[in-house]
Amino acid sequence: MKSYKNLVVLGGGESGVGAAVLGIAKGMEVFVSDFGTISAKHKDELIRRGIPFEEGRHSEERIMQADIVVKSPGIPPTAPIVKRLAEKGTPIVSEIEFAGYYTDATMICITGSNGKTTTTLLTYHILRDAGLNVGLAGNVGFSLARQVAEDPHDFYVIELSSFQLENMYDFKAHVAVILNITPDHLDRYEHKMELYTAAKFRILQNQTKDDYFIYWLNDPIIAEQIKSVQTEAMHLPFSEFKSEETAAWTEDGIVRFSTPRDVWEIPRDRLSLTGLHNLYNSMAAGLSATVLDIRNESIRRSLSDFEAVEHRLEFVKEVDGVRYINDSKATNVNSTWYALESMTTPTVLILGGKDKGNDYSEILPLVEEKVKAIVCMGADNTKLLDYFSGKVPEIRDTHSLEEAVEACRQLAEPGDTVLLSPCCASFDLFTSYEDRGCRFKDAVRAIK
Repeated sequence: MKSYKNLVVLGGGESGVGAAVLGIAKGMEVFVSDFGTISAKHKDELIRRGIPFEEGRHSEERIMQADIVVKSPGIPPTAPIVKRLAEKGTPIVSEIEFAGYYTDATMICITGSNGKTTTTLLTYHILRDAGLNVGLAGNVGFSLARQVAEDPHDFYVIELSSFQLENMYDFKAHVAVILNITPDHLDRYEHKMELYTAAKFRILQNQTKDDYFIYWLNDPIIAEQIKSVQTEAMHLPFSEFKSEETAAWTEDGIVRFSTPRDVWEIPRDRLSLTGLHNLYNSMAAGLSATVLDIRNESIRRSLSDFEAVEHRLEFVKEVDGVRYINDSKATNVNSTWYALESMTTPTVLILGGKDKGNDYSEILPLVEEKVKAIVCMGADNTKLLDYFSGKVPEIRDTHSLEEAVEACRQLAEPGDTVLLSPCCASFDLFTSYEDRGCRFKDAVRAIK
């Protein structure tokens, strides 16, 4: 167990405050610094616990006194204060890494460009319903550090972004899952796909022959990266179709699982989550549970009764024969590809937001096959309009959610689907993808 005296936490969100709570519990002197604004909820907690903090600035003299720094994943390594700490040689770690110093719990860690929240929640659902003492952490649930300090568990299911993995060094996943890797957040990685991929593969660090690596066999980027990555962990790939390598696949309407731990199956139509992307998510969760020796019937039951994640292909309402679907969580092109792949009716597609260097050619074949109209919803829709004009029967330019929903009402006919699957981040018009999705649902439900 590592010993530190002076902890500085950069960022006052859930992960940062959780790290501060753990630092106090371990007898450290703690200081929280946020260059932005700390929410009232977290500010009140810091005050109540007597943890000193600042917001709207980084006081360099105080921060440089740290012998360890926990950095919010949202702060890039190029931030001036981070660069100065690195030059000094101060250890800079993620909240997950920091929490890992103080627990020997079994870690099931999940990453990927798309599907990781659904898979994390599904895996947690399976483990919890099987009676395991399990916590939910990472990008969902309470911070791992907070739980280690005040509500420890024997197992943790952790959703990990590439940003979190950047500052993880000694942490070890017993089960590491990589669902897929597609272009995302490339502005953080010098617009180099290889840097983003390398960050994702940090999830395999420190694994031994007693650990497991679960991944999508047919992802070309994963397949290429595996060639140059050494890990002792047992490989358990999943795929829609069987091959010599697959540990999970489909055959004659049956999802089959085969690991050294057990061999079992479940009818595909018993899975609560539909669509090809959710088949993969269910396979990854099912494999994770299998290697943890959870009973087959318990896994089957949990895969059958899990409720879908909010803002991910979430049915909102049917109005005048038109189905409205909220897929606000689709903040990149590949996620929208999966949404379109699952559409079975003519679709009016809402796209737009903060473009992260998107290449829309990936979804063009599905757009041409399934989309009757595109409604662009963003502060600046120029790139979308330039790319899709002439490729769909109709395209509209809107700059608010209300405008977009009204345009969809005009374009959609009975039997159609209106799909909010924006391809883009939400920060041009909304505070988050959750805000965007909730406001979309409110607007749809208000339709008379």
